[in-house]
Amino acid sequence: MSRDYTELEVWIEGRKLVDVIYTLTTSFPKEELFALTSQIRRAAISIPSNIAEGCGRRTSKDTLQFLRIARGSFYELETQFNI
Repeated sequence: MSRDYTELEVWIEGRKLVDVIYTLTTSFPKEELFALTSQIRRAAISIPSNIAEGCGRRTSKDTLQFLRIARGSFYELETQFNI
């Protein structure tokens, strides 16, 4: 069930979000570099990464599972910014 994920609007916007996150987190305090900054960046990267991986799966069920993981990473990112 391979799709060209690079044409999906959600993947494109996810990539843009990663760029924004990296820009924003460069101004975070240095003591947060290995804590919140790192966690925020990993959550952001996880969003388009899981969309891409899900599109490479063979079944719709597998694809949906990775899309759910991407959504969970988005919620995680949102929570970290609220913190």
